[in-house]
Amino acid sequence: MNEITPEIDRPHIPWPSHEDGGRGSLWNYFLLASLVVLFIWSYQGSEIRLAQLFSREGGGEILSYIKKLFPPDFSPPVLREAFRGAIETFAISFIGTLLAVVIALSVVFFASRNLIFSGLLYEMEPRRGWRRTLRLLPYLCAKSLLNLLRTIPEMVWALIFVFLVGLGPFPGVLALGIHTGGVLGKLFGEVLEDVDAQPIESLQSTGANRLQILFYSILPQVLPQFISYTLYRWEVNIRVAAVLGFVGAGGLGQRIHIAINLFFGNQLLTLIIAIYILVTAVDYLSAYLRRKVI
Repeated sequence: MNEITPEIDRPHIPWPSHEDGGRGSLWNYFLLASLVVLFIWSYQGSEIRLAQLFSREGGGEILSYIKKLFPPDFSPPVLREAFRGAIETFAISFIGTLLAVVIALSVVFFASRNLIFSGLLYEMEPRRGWRRTLRLLPYLCAKSLLNLLRTIPEMVWALIFVFLVGLGPFPGVLALGIHTGGVLGKLFGEVLEDVDAQPIESLQSTGANRLQILFYSILPQVLPQFISYTLYRWEVNIRVAAVLGFVGAGGLGQRIHIAINLFFGNQLLTLIIAIYILVTAVDYLSAYLRRKVI
């Protein structure tokens, strides 16, 4: 017995007209041509010379320099100096990241539009006249401050603080803390922009004050992501801290800079191995802590 399959009303999918397809194709070709032009311009502007890099002379220079690094110098004085540099680099990255968290948390709540206009920082009132200006002023100031902090690179901040406070780990801590504070402030602000407004409104309706709203409604939502972002930036800062030493900010970078200037290739390889071990250990530790938090 043959079954008759009922006809199913299929939605009508309009095909693009030739005019629309032509406009889309022209736009795609324009984007592709723009990318090609941008690539050519960037290639010429960066003065890339791959022929020299992979030439026989260039390859010979690279191999000659690599041979000078071996074997690594594992003498007790060099190992002690590498260990001290690793401890300094770790301390710079750790304290710098904590300073960045303090800076970010002190500014980010003023830089979140949905919070500053939802009654957390100001009571609910009509958004017009001087009251709106009163709300916009701290928001714009906080946004501008975070933009300034993260716009200036860590190396520039380190140079500034080396001139202010002298050589050593302290300018490295300040440089990492200030730049990373701006970065974390932006990341924390994006998290705050996505908080669920219903718990905030519920607490407001019960007459809760601002601190109660902060601790019982906002922080439980954003704290895991805050910690995750902080640990990730710590991984980045352990690498940056090793580079800041090139401008006198202490750590392994300063010792590497000295080894390069004095042509101590064997000691240089030892310090590079120390950086690799330190960065790998911090990466595993940070990944473990992030898994626990999430």
